[in-house]
Amino acid sequence: MRILLLTHYYAPEFGAPQRRWSALIERFEAAGHRVTVATPVPHYPGGRPTRAQLRTHPVGAVERGRHGETVLRTAYLPHRADITSRTADHLVSALDALRRLRRRFSRPGTRPDVVVATAPAIPTLLVGRTLAALWGVPLVVEMRDAWPDLVTHVGPVGALPAEAVHAPQPGALRRSLRWAVALAKGQVHAQVTSWQSGAQAVVTTTDRFADVLEERGVSPVEVVRNGTDLAKVTPQRDHLESDHTALRCLYLGNMGRSQGLDIVVRAAAQLHEEGVPVQVKMIGHGIEAPALAALAEELDAPVEVLPRIPHREVGAHYRWADTVVVSLRDWAPFQWTVPSKLYEMLATGRHITALLDGEAADVVRAADAGDVLPPGDVDALTALWRELAADRDRAGVRASGRAWVGEHADDDVLARRYLEILIGVAALD
Repeated sequence: MRILLLTHYYAPEFGAPQRRWSALIERFEAAGHRVTVATPVPHYPGGRPTRAQLRTHPVGAVERGRHGETVLRTAYLPHRADITSRTADHLVSALDALRRLRRRFSRPGTRPDVVVATAPAIPTLLVGRTLAALWGVPLVVEMRDAWPDLVTHVGPVGALPAEAVHAPQPGALRRSLRWAVALAKGQVHAQVTSWQSGAQAVVTTTDRFADVLEERGVSPVEVVRNGTDLAKVTPQRDHLESDHTALRCLYLGNMGRSQGLDIVVRAAAQLHEEGVPVQVKMIGHGIEAPALAALAEELDAPVEVLPRIPHREVGAHYRWADTVVVSLRDWAPFQWTVPSKLYEMLATGRHITALLDGEAADVVRAADAGDVLPPGDVDALTALWRELAADRDRAGVRASGRAWVGEHADDDVLARRYLEILIGVAALD
């Protein structure tokens, strides 16, 4: 098949969507399919590319990817962390992709057999639908997370520029802003559902979000989880008693509003005050990272907040840890979400401290991979780590997590499943 992927995030950037599609495309190409990727100049997560990236991946470049795929680089808009400027970036990239792809595939014999449009980056879905209709080929819409529900659930702070939210406002203006935000949320939901319903298949990464979409009338909905490559994740070993005395707790990933990580700092501070030996490393990036570092200093907590690291360095931190943390707030859409990093954690065999609910909590329980606690419950977290520090055997390596990944979330399994879906919709055309 000739497959066209529309995505706002791709290698050489590193992150969950970049890793997912690099793994899938490696296997698609190895199976003899030809993949073209339309994606902007690398500029994640900072919002603007480095000079080296601009030289190596300029706008309009047609590159050969590391797996043999063709990569078409589209325009981008430098942006900040707020949703307004990021959405503008998504829109600029999507419109440029539409223009360049129409020109590149102007001859019928060169066109893709199937178009895959992946979100977040909602404008990408519109481009996918437009091109699929123009060329008369099937469209597959991929919703990697519960979008747009995650954005529209969190209220005005998630939908308005910070200066509009936090500035002093008269009551009438505040009510008008809330009304406008509510109206916009409804329109976004209706439009995205319409684009999903117009696809030949919709792919989600969790069973629960698939159920939500089916309840909204979207069909057919298929599930292809995020996952990991077992061959590239080293199983960890138990620590010897002589290795260290303090309980070592590791968080790797995004530090944003969605994670609610302040309770990790507060639990560590409480244990430190009690005299329980504990060390916490929080490694990653996100809008909350400075506040977490400041909170750790204020509470004299044994917590290091460190910047994100290349993936090749992750293994050393897993070897350091006794337990790894995965956390999401108690928000309704997170009932349908599984953090992609969880699958890698499972593959290491490390004990997982899971501050989760919904399907992600179900995964940890099914894999017998650690302890599941209510999101945001600092007392429960403090109690668990107190117990782990007193009985280190409870934080021993568990082969069950790796076995679960091998059956449900290994990249080889996921790629075969995805190809079945793409071959099926292409055959219907």
